[in-house]
Amino acid sequence: MEVQKHSVHTLVFRSLKRTHDMFVADNGKPVPLDEESHKRKMAIKLRNEYGPVLHMPTSKENLKEKGPQNATDSYVHKQYPANQGQEVEYFVAGTHPYPPGPGVALTADTKIQRMPSESAAQSLAVALPSQTKTDVNRTAPSGSEYRHPGASDRPQPTAMNSIVMETGNTKNSALMAKKAPTMPKPQWHPPWKLYRVISGHLGWVRCIAVEPGNQWFVTGSADRTIKIWDLASGKLKLSLTGHISTVRGVIVSTRSPYLFSCGEDKQVKCWDLEYNKVIRHYHGHLSAVYGLDLHPTIDVLVTCSRDSTARIWDVRTKASVHTLSGHTNAVATVRCQAAEPQIITGSHDTTIRLWDLVAGKTRVTLTNHKKSVRAVVLHPRHYTFASGSPDNIKQWKFPDGSFIQNLSGHNAIINTLTVNSDGVLVSGADNGTMHLWDWRTGYNFQRVHAAVQPGSLDSESGIFACAFDQSESRLLTAEADKTIKVYREDDTATEETHPVSWKPEIIKRKRF
Repeated sequence: MEVQKHSVHTLVFRSLKRTHDMFVADNGKPVPLDEESHKRKMAIKLRNEYGPVLHMPTSKENLKEKGPQNATDSYVHKQYPANQGQEVEYFVAGTHPYPPGPGVALTADTKIQRMPSESAAQSLAVALPSQTKTDVNRTAPSGSEYRHPGASDRPQPTAMNSIVMETGNTKNSALMAKKAPTMPKPQWHPPWKLYRVISGHLGWVRCIAVEPGNQWFVTGSADRTIKIWDLASGKLKLSLTGHISTVRGVIVSTRSPYLFSCGEDKQVKCWDLEYNKVIRHYHGHLSAVYGLDLHPTIDVLVTCSRDSTARIWDVRTKASVHTLSGHTNAVATVRCQAAEPQIITGSHDTTIRLWDLVAGKTRVTLTNHKKSVRAVVLHPRHYTFASGSPDNIKQWKFPDGSFIQNLSGHNAIINTLTVNSDGVLVSGADNGTMHLWDWRTGYNFQRVHAAVQPGSLDSESGIFACAFDQSESRLLTAEADKTIKVYREDDTATEETHPVSWKPEIIKRKRF
């Protein structure tokens, strides 16, 4: 046989010709055969010679032309009693039954797929004019929907929704466009105004912290001193000396009468405020220490340094519990919280890392920023935080650092961030500007650029740190003109005198 050289149609034609010749006599007249033996011989011949191609799908056109199938054909097309009187055709492709729909067992109905007739398809097209193309292979008698094995996964349009509305006995298809996400109306916040300027330092004021009792606050400066000020009057109470370079971080413990400080001299000190003396040193950093924070529930101190690491210290034993390695440039800021992740760092390598305190390893690395991350702040009530960088301010959700939104517009090197429980986020920049934002919506409701202290250069207009007091009624900023500025809310302001200039603009939530 020349099976490889010829198509199936050629072989069938030749076989039928040979079969015809078998029943023709020498004189050219057909030999009469009974009908039953003719059918039997044809069936045997088809099964023996064309068995390998009998499994091929039967086309819809052949279905219309053919009448009842041969009794020996294993692919039986029949109508079930429930469908009598309807124009319904059944179509089977392949030797395997179709998979059932979700939760539907294989039955006699689900093994065979129903295909509507031409009249049924035309009536369906009239009833649903918006559906220009209908996949007829998706409807099963059981009512479950499943996709034809060979059909492609076509994505549904996202900008439009097809809504079918039933009015009486007719169905109309309506296309309604989805609205683009818009910024919700921000909460109104009263503006903040400057009411006090405190001077006394002889160098840039680099850090600031308010004590838990809200009676005094502490600042660290480039003049190598730590000063304690009365919060109500703004008068100097005490100066502490001991650092031999710029003091970059200060924090007051809520669990003990201790003050912790760090500086560019690589030193981390613990001060006993009852004796105003250093009682502990924490040695280990190889370069300047840029920031520190205390864990809220355990006696653990965390510091970050220019040596690209953060270190976890046991406050009482001075032991270095963990060295958090992974950043590739100076670590500029660190924050602690009681919930996981318990430590968050921001670095000049443009990344933010969320750390596992117990294991001392990175949980998540956030790489969305394109420039140095110098500030991180945790919201006091929500399970969220924000990070500041020259490209923009970004908000994130714990525990995995899911991106929330960008706060764009403060186009400067952002050195510090702070937030209060009312949702007022404050960002302070290297050029002396301070922006106030509504935390929930990211709306920038106020911009402040205070004048420098008389006698200072305009270039000394810079904000290095800021903090709310414990009552959140006062905002303190540490600045490059060697002063501390104190702000409070404007009591005379109302929503009528200072309205929110807000429009429902489309949110631009770029991830990068």
